[in-house]
Amino acid sequence: METGKPIETVRPLNGTATPDAGEKNGRGGRRRQWEMTSANVRYFLPKSGTSSERPELGREMASEAEALVEAFKTGQTFFTLVAWKAVSEIENGAPRIVKEALKRG
Repeated sequence: METGKPIETVRPLNGTATPDAGEKNGRGGRRRQWEMTSANVRYFLPKSGTSSERPELGREMASEAEALVEAFKTGQTFFTLVAWKAVSEIENGAPRIVKEALKRG
C-alpha cells in the first residue's frame, strides 16, 4: 500500500458506496464523495490457467449474483472491474483532479 494517500472506505454495492464523509484527506479538506452502483462494476471469471497474482479476464458475467454462483459451482474466483476517468473540479477556488467511475457500456 502506498503511504500518504487516503484510504477510502467502501460500502457494499447494494446501494451506493462513498468514502467516509467525516474523514479528512490529509490536506485539511473533506474527501470528495463518489457514488458507485452495480452499474459501474463489471464481473469476470478468470481465463483458464491464470491466477490472482497475474489475473487475466475471461468470460464476463451479467451480474454479481451470476458471477458468485458460477464461481462457486466451478471452484473459481471472480474479478470485479471498475473503470475510472480522471476529471477536474474546483474546490474552494482551487482546481483538483479526481476520479469518476464510468458506467458500464
